[in-house]
Amino acid sequence: MEILSEVGDPNVAVVYIGKTSKGNIVEFVESIPTYDPQEKWVLIVSSLNGCPVGCKMCDAGFFYKGRLDLDELMEQIEYPIARRWGGKPKTRKFKVQFARMGEPSFNMAVVEAMRLLGERYENFHPSLSTIAPIGTDKFFERLLELKKEMFPTNFQLQFSIHSTNPEQRDEIIPVRKWDFERIAEYGKAFYDEGGKKITLNFALARENEADASVIAEHFPKEYFLIKITPLNPTVSTLKNRLTNDVDLETGLPVKHKKFVDDLRRLGYDVIISVGDTRENLIGSNCGQYILRFLKERPELREAYTFARGFEFRVS
Repeated sequence: MEILSEVGDPNVAVVYIGKTSKGNIVEFVESIPTYDPQEKWVLIVSSLNGCPVGCKMCDAGFFYKGRLDLDELMEQIEYPIARRWGGKPKTRKFKVQFARMGEPSFNMAVVEAMRLLGERYENFHPSLSTIAPIGTDKFFERLLELKKEMFPTNFQLQFSIHSTNPEQRDEIIPVRKWDFERIAEYGKAFYDEGGKKITLNFALARENEADASVIAEHFPKEYFLIKITPLNPTVSTLKNRLTNDVDLETGLPVKHKKFVDDLRRLGYDVIISVGDTRENLIGSNCGQYILRFLKERPELREAYTFARGFEFRVS
Protein backbone atom coordinates (compact mmCIF):
# COMPACT_ATOMS: atom_id res chain seq x y z
CA MET A 1 0.00 0.00 0.00
CA GLU A 2 1.35 3.39 -1.05
CA ILE A 3 -0.20 6.18 1.01
CA LEU A 4 -0.89 9.17 -1.24
CA SER A 5 -2.52 11.45 1.32
CA GLU A 6 -3.96 11.38 4.81
CA VAL A 7 -6.49 13.71 6.38
CA GLY A 8 -7.62 14.07 9.96
CA ASP A 9 -6.74 14.04 13.64
CA PRO A 10 -5.11 10.85 14.99
CA ASN A 11 -7.03 11.32 18.25
CA VAL A 12 -10.39 11.30 16.44
CA ALA A 13 -10.19 9.84 12.93
CA VAL A 14 -7.85 9.73 9.95
CA VAL A 15 -8.82 9.10 6.32
CA TYR A 16 -6.09 7.50 4.24
CA ILE A 17 -6.02 7.75 0.45
CA GLY A 18 -3.83 4.97 -0.85
CA LYS A 19 -2.79 3.09 -3.95
CA THR A 20 -3.04 -0.68 -3.52
CA SER A 21 -0.51 -3.21 -4.78
CA LYS A 22 -2.79 -3.66 -7.83
CA GLY A 23 -2.86 0.07 -8.54
CA ASN A 24 -6.38 0.87 -7.30
CA ILE A 25 -6.96 4.16 -5.47
CA VAL A 26 -8.93 3.59 -2.25
CA GLU A 27 -9.97 5.39 0.90
CA PHE A 28 -9.98 3.80 4.34
CA VAL A 29 -10.44 5.17 7.84
CA GLU A 30 -8.90 4.76 11.27
CA SER A 31 -11.34 5.89 13.96
CA ILE A 32 -11.17 6.13 17.76
CA PRO A 33 -14.81 6.60 18.87
CA THR A 34 -13.98 6.42 22.60
CA TYR A 35 -10.81 8.56 22.23
CA ASP A 36 -8.94 5.64 23.82
CA PRO A 37 -7.47 3.29 21.20
CA GLN A 38 -6.67 0.69 23.85
CA GLU A 39 -10.39 0.49 24.65
CA LYS A 40 -11.79 0.45 21.10
CA TRP A 41 -10.10 0.87 17.75
CA VAL A 42 -12.06 0.89 14.49
CA LEU A 43 -10.99 0.56 10.87
CA ILE A 44 -13.46 1.31 8.09
CA VAL A 45 -12.36 -0.17 4.77
CA SER A 46 -13.43 -0.12 1.14
CA SER A 47 -14.69 -3.30 -0.53
CA LEU A 48 -14.82 -1.99 -4.11
CA ASN A 49 -13.07 0.61 -6.21
CA GLY A 50 -16.02 2.96 -6.32
CA CYS A 51 -19.61 1.73 -6.07
CA PRO A 52 -22.23 0.93 -8.74
CA VAL A 53 -25.24 1.61 -6.48
CA GLY A 54 -25.44 5.39 -6.19
CA CYS A 55 -27.43 5.89 -2.98
CA LYS A 56 -28.83 9.43 -2.82
CA MET A 57 -26.82 10.46 0.24
CA CYS A 58 -23.52 8.70 -0.48
CA ASP A 59 -20.49 10.26 -2.17
CA ALA A 60 -18.77 6.97 -3.04
CA GLY A 61 -21.10 6.10 -5.89
CA PHE A 62 -19.90 8.52 -8.56
CA PHE A 63 -17.75 5.89 -10.34
CA TYR A 64 -17.10 2.15 -10.32
CA LYS A 65 -13.96 0.29 -11.44
CA GLY A 66 -14.45 -3.17 -9.95
CA ARG A 67 -13.79 -5.33 -6.93
CA LEU A 68 -10.76 -5.19 -4.65
CA ASP A 69 -9.07 -8.54 -4.10
CA LEU A 70 -8.17 -10.11 -0.75
CA ASP A 71 -4.69 -8.58 -0.72
CA GLU A 72 -6.12 -5.11 -1.35
CA LEU A 73 -8.62 -5.53 1.48
CA MET A 74 -5.92 -6.66 3.89
CA GLU A 75 -3.55 -3.83 2.88
CA GLN A 76 -6.11 -1.31 4.15
CA ILE A 77 -6.08 -3.09 7.51
CA GLU A 78 -2.41 -3.97 7.86
CA TYR A 79 -1.13 -0.45 7.16
CA PRO A 80 -2.85 1.29 10.11
CA ILE A 81 -2.08 -1.70 12.36
CA ALA A 82 1.61 -1.40 11.58
CA ARG A 83 1.56 2.38 11.88
CA ARG A 84 -0.16 2.61 15.26
CA TRP A 85 0.77 -0.67 16.91
CA GLY A 86 3.83 -2.00 15.13
CA GLY A 87 2.28 -5.46 15.35
CA LYS A 88 -1.00 -6.82 16.70
CA PRO A 89 -3.47 -4.13 17.82
CA LYS A 90 -3.26 -3.85 21.61
CA THR A 91 -6.87 -2.89 22.11
CA ARG A 92 -9.77 -4.50 23.91
CA LYS A 93 -12.03 -4.25 20.87
CA PHE A 94 -10.54 -4.29 17.37
CA LYS A 95 -13.42 -3.61 14.99
CA VAL A 96 -13.24 -3.65 11.19
CA GLN A 97 -16.22 -2.23 9.32
CA PHE A 98 -16.68 -3.07 5.66
CA ALA A 99 -18.53 0.16 5.03
CA ARG A 100 -16.34 2.87 3.47
CA MET A 101 -16.60 2.51 -0.29
CA GLY A 102 -18.64 -0.08 -2.15
CA GLU A 103 -21.41 -2.53 -1.34
CA PRO A 104 -19.51 -5.39 0.36
CA SER A 105 -21.82 -8.19 -0.81
CA PHE A 106 -20.58 -7.63 -4.38
CA ASN A 107 -17.18 -8.93 -3.28
CA MET A 108 -16.75 -12.49 -2.01
CA ALA A 109 -13.21 -11.62 -0.85
CA VAL A 110 -14.83 -9.73 2.06
CA VAL A 111 -15.83 -13.06 3.61
CA GLU A 112 -12.31 -14.39 3.10
CA ALA A 113 -10.85 -11.29 4.77
CA MET A 114 -13.11 -11.70 7.80
CA ARG A 115 -12.05 -15.32 8.19
CA LEU A 116 -8.39 -14.38 7.96
CA LEU A 117 -8.78 -11.57 10.50
CA GLY A 118 -10.63 -13.88 12.89
CA GLU A 119 -7.81 -16.41 12.67
CA ARG A 120 -5.13 -13.77 13.10
CA TYR A 121 -6.57 -11.53 15.87
CA GLU A 122 -8.43 -12.84 18.91
CA ASN A 123 -9.86 -9.35 19.64
CA PHE A 124 -11.31 -8.91 16.12
CA HIS A 125 -14.97 -7.84 15.84
CA PRO A 126 -16.43 -7.96 12.30
CA SER A 127 -18.93 -5.39 11.06
CA LEU A 128 -20.69 -5.23 7.71
CA SER A 129 -23.19 -2.71 6.37
CA THR A 130 -25.27 -3.74 3.37
CA ILE A 131 -28.21 -2.88 1.15
CA ALA A 132 -28.55 -6.63 0.33
CA PRO A 133 -28.78 -6.38 -3.47
CA ILE A 134 -30.61 -8.98 -5.52
CA GLY A 135 -28.18 -11.55 -6.93
CA THR A 136 -25.87 -11.80 -3.92
CA ASP A 137 -27.35 -14.93 -2.33
CA LYS A 138 -24.07 -16.88 -2.42
CA PHE A 139 -22.30 -14.10 -0.54
CA PHE A 140 -24.89 -14.10 2.23
CA GLU A 141 -24.88 -17.89 2.44
CA ARG A 142 -21.11 -17.85 2.95
CA LEU A 143 -21.41 -14.97 5.42
CA LEU A 144 -23.98 -16.87 7.48
CA GLU A 145 -21.78 -19.96 7.56
CA LEU A 146 -18.77 -17.91 8.69
CA LYS A 147 -20.76 -16.10 11.36
CA LYS A 148 -22.06 -19.31 12.89
CA GLU A 149 -18.61 -20.90 12.76
CA MET A 150 -16.42 -18.06 14.06
CA PHE A 151 -18.42 -15.06 15.31
CA PRO A 152 -21.67 -16.16 16.97
CA THR A 153 -21.75 -13.34 19.53
CA ASN A 154 -19.68 -10.44 18.20
CA PHE A 155 -20.70 -9.91 14.57
CA GLN A 156 -22.40 -6.59 13.82
CA LEU A 157 -24.61 -6.89 10.73
CA GLN A 158 -26.40 -3.76 9.55
CA PHE A 159 -29.02 -3.37 6.84
CA SER A 160 -29.57 0.05 5.24
CA ILE A 161 -33.29 0.86 5.47
CA HIS A 162 -33.58 4.70 5.51
CA SER A 163 -37.31 4.73 4.70
CA THR A 164 -40.24 2.51 5.66
CA ASN A 165 -41.94 3.35 2.36
CA PRO A 166 -40.70 0.76 -0.20
CA GLU A 167 -41.17 3.10 -3.16
CA GLN A 168 -39.23 5.89 -1.49
CA ARG A 169 -36.56 3.42 -0.39
CA ASP A 170 -36.16 2.42 -4.04
CA GLU A 171 -35.48 6.06 -4.88
CA ILE A 172 -32.89 6.39 -2.12
CA ILE A 173 -31.19 3.07 -2.97
CA PRO A 174 -31.72 2.81 -6.74
CA VAL A 175 -30.98 -0.90 -7.34
CA ARG A 176 -32.99 -4.09 -6.90
CA LYS A 177 -32.56 -5.35 -3.35
CA TRP A 178 -34.13 -7.55 -0.71
CA ASP A 179 -37.52 -6.45 0.55
CA PHE A 180 -38.36 -6.22 4.25
CA GLU A 181 -39.63 -9.82 4.36
CA ARG A 182 -36.35 -11.16 2.98
CA ILE A 183 -34.24 -9.04 5.32
CA ALA A 184 -36.31 -10.22 8.29
CA GLU A 185 -35.98 -13.87 7.28
CA TYR A 186 -32.21 -13.65 6.93
CA GLY A 187 -31.81 -11.57 10.09
CA LYS A 188 -33.63 -14.12 12.20
CA ALA A 189 -31.41 -16.88 10.84
CA PHE A 190 -28.30 -14.78 11.44
CA TYR A 191 -29.09 -14.02 15.08
CA ASP A 192 -27.62 -16.13 17.90
CA GLU A 193 -28.80 -16.11 21.49
CA GLY A 194 -26.46 -13.92 23.50
CA GLY A 195 -25.12 -12.24 20.37
CA LYS A 196 -25.73 -8.88 18.76
CA LYS A 197 -29.11 -8.03 17.35
CA ILE A 198 -29.26 -7.18 13.66
CA THR A 199 -29.19 -3.43 13.05
CA LEU A 200 -31.69 -1.60 10.86
CA ASN A 201 -30.08 1.70 9.97
CA PHE A 202 -31.87 4.94 9.17
CA ALA A 203 -29.72 7.82 7.92
CA LEU A 204 -32.59 10.07 8.80
CA ALA A 205 -33.58 12.81 6.39
CA ARG A 206 -36.63 14.97 7.05
CA GLU A 207 -37.87 13.98 3.59
CA ASN A 208 -37.84 10.25 4.43
CA GLU A 209 -40.85 8.35 5.72
CA ALA A 210 -40.38 6.56 9.04
CA ASP A 211 -43.30 4.60 10.48
CA ALA A 212 -42.79 2.42 13.56
CA SER A 213 -45.79 0.25 12.70
CA VAL A 214 -44.05 -0.90 9.49
CA ILE A 215 -41.01 -1.93 11.52
CA ALA A 216 -43.20 -3.79 14.01
CA GLU A 217 -45.01 -5.59 11.18
CA HIS A 218 -41.82 -7.05 9.71
CA PHE A 219 -38.99 -7.04 12.25
CA PRO A 220 -39.39 -8.71 15.67
CA LYS A 221 -37.76 -6.73 18.47
CA GLU A 222 -36.16 -9.93 19.78
CA TYR A 223 -33.88 -10.03 16.73
CA PHE A 224 -33.60 -6.45 15.48
CA LEU A 225 -32.65 -3.04 16.80
CA ILE A 226 -32.95 0.35 15.12
CA LYS A 227 -30.04 2.71 14.68
CA ILE A 228 -30.68 6.34 13.85
CA THR A 229 -27.79 8.32 12.38
CA PRO A 230 -27.63 11.89 11.12
CA LEU A 231 -27.69 12.49 7.41
CA ASN A 232 -24.05 13.48 7.08
CA PRO A 233 -23.08 16.50 4.95
CA THR A 234 -22.03 15.07 1.60
CA VAL A 235 -21.88 16.26 -1.98
CA SER A 236 -24.73 13.87 -2.82
CA THR A 237 -26.92 15.11 0.03
CA LEU A 238 -26.45 18.67 -1.21
CA LYS A 239 -27.19 17.78 -4.84
CA ASN A 240 -30.29 15.76 -3.94
CA ARG A 241 -31.55 18.45 -1.56
CA LEU A 242 -31.87 16.17 1.45
CA THR A 243 -32.13 17.61 4.96
CA ASN A 244 -30.68 16.04 8.09
CA ASP A 245 -33.36 15.46 10.74
CA VAL A 246 -31.10 14.68 13.73
CA ASP A 247 -30.19 17.64 15.94
CA LEU A 248 -26.44 17.27 16.45
CA GLU A 249 -26.58 19.10 19.80
CA THR A 250 -29.46 17.21 21.43
CA GLY A 251 -28.94 13.97 19.50
CA LEU A 252 -32.68 13.75 18.86
CA PRO A 253 -34.71 13.68 15.66
CA VAL A 254 -36.82 16.75 14.97
CA LYS A 255 -39.53 15.78 12.48
CA HIS A 256 -39.24 12.06 13.28
CA LYS A 257 -39.28 12.25 17.07
CA LYS A 258 -42.58 10.30 17.10
CA PHE A 259 -40.91 7.49 15.13
CA VAL A 260 -38.33 7.03 17.88
CA ASP A 261 -40.89 7.39 20.68
CA ASP A 262 -43.18 4.82 19.06
CA LEU A 263 -40.34 2.35 18.56
CA ARG A 264 -39.33 2.60 22.20
CA ARG A 265 -42.93 2.26 23.32
CA LEU A 266 -43.12 -0.94 21.26
CA GLY A 267 -40.09 -2.27 23.11
CA TYR A 268 -37.37 -1.83 20.47
CA ASP A 269 -33.79 -1.01 21.31
CA VAL A 270 -33.11 2.32 19.60
CA ILE A 271 -29.60 3.71 19.21
CA ILE A 272 -29.22 7.33 18.16
CA SER A 273 -25.64 7.52 16.99
CA VAL A 274 -24.21 11.04 16.81
CA GLY A 275 -20.43 10.94 16.74
CA ASP A 276 -17.82 13.64 17.06
CA THR A 277 -18.80 16.40 14.62
CA ARG A 278 -15.11 16.80 13.77
CA GLU A 279 -15.51 13.62 11.72
CA ASN A 280 -17.68 15.56 9.25
CA LEU A 281 -14.90 18.14 8.92
CA ILE A 282 -12.37 15.36 8.38
CA GLY A 283 -14.62 13.50 5.93
CA SER A 284 -14.49 10.18 7.78
CA ASN A 285 -18.21 9.71 8.43
CA CYS A 286 -20.52 7.31 6.66
CA GLY A 287 -21.38 8.42 3.14
CA GLN A 288 -18.46 10.81 2.93
CA TYR A 289 -15.74 10.30 0.33
CA ILE A 290 -12.94 12.83 0.08
CA LEU A 291 -12.09 12.13 -3.57
CA ARG A 292 -15.65 13.09 -4.58
CA PHE A 293 -15.30 16.39 -2.76
CA LEU A 294 -11.90 17.08 -4.35
CA LYS A 295 -13.33 16.40 -7.80
CA GLU A 296 -16.33 18.71 -7.47
CA ARG A 297 -15.49 21.07 -4.56
CA PRO A 298 -19.04 22.19 -3.76
CA GLU A 299 -19.87 24.75 -1.07
CA LEU A 300 -20.18 22.53 1.98
CA ARG A 301 -19.68 24.59 5.11
CA GLU A 302 -19.78 21.70 7.62
CA ALA A 303 -17.80 19.02 5.82
CA TYR A 304 -14.41 18.14 4.32
CA THR A 305 -12.73 21.17 5.90
CA PHE A 306 -9.48 19.26 6.50
CA ALA A 307 -9.19 18.48 2.77
CA ARG A 308 -9.86 21.94 1.37
CA GLY A 309 -6.19 22.77 0.81
CA PHE A 310 -5.50 19.55 -1.09
CA GLU A 311 -4.44 19.67 -4.73
CA PHE A 312 -4.90 15.93 -5.17
CA ARG A 313 -5.54 15.07 -8.83
CA VAL A 314 -8.78 13.11 -9.29
CA SER A 315 -9.15 11.34 -12.63
